[in-house]
Amino acid sequence: MLITKQFEATTETEIIKRIKEGEIDLFEILVRRNNPFLYKIGMSYGYSHQNVEDLMQEAFIAAYLNLNKFEQRSSFKTWITKIMLNQCYHKAQRMSFKKEKTASTNSEKTISDFENLQSVDGFKKIISRELSHVIEDAIIHMPLDYRMVLSLRELNGMSTAETAEVLDISEENVKVRLNRAKQLLKQRLEKIYEPKEIFEFNLVYCDAIVYRVMKAITARS
Repeated sequence: MLITKQFEATTETEIIKRIKEGEIDLFEILVRRNNPFLYKIGMSYGYSHQNVEDLMQEAFIAAYLNLNKFEQRSSFKTWITKIMLNQCYHKAQRMSFKKEKTASTNSEKTISDFENLQSVDGFKKIISRELSHVIEDAIIHMPLDYRMVLSLRELNGMSTAETAEVLDISEENVKVRLNRAKQLLKQRLEKIYEPKEIFEFNLVYCDAIVYRVMKAITARS
């Protein structure tokens, strides 16, 4: 945590510049700053806590390995979000293919991690309020297009323009999907939700991801 506090006021542009110049340790700052966003994206996609952590690690490593290609036309948050969404999408495709292959040789029902929405180990122990459980369940069962717009706009605080860029859709489409997502939530909820408490990313998880990512990129350097 010391390195994070030391560079707390340092701009993202300066941090990335110094990482590119060889100060690899500073990548930890980018990991810590963006951990909560990626976690909410992965959880909103419907994966288990463990799968989300693995996807986050893969996304950060991919970002580090391609950092020289990052031209900073958009924020690092937008860029890493695109990478995370890409990881989530391809994992879903792999799991879908695996399910189809299994079904062709075995008539037994196959339940994948993506379908098993109750396998969020440890996650429900973190959030105690019953309202949060209800909201998380409502979001997970929402159609993916609406779910991801809600996650990016409401849970991760992205602007309409940033969300449109990340999902490669129009800003008007973002607004339409967000309104529909909120309507779906209202159908299942009677109380107002608190976005910061949904899919909370605990500090213990943050430290673990930082350790895994920094160990991996150090080994590659």
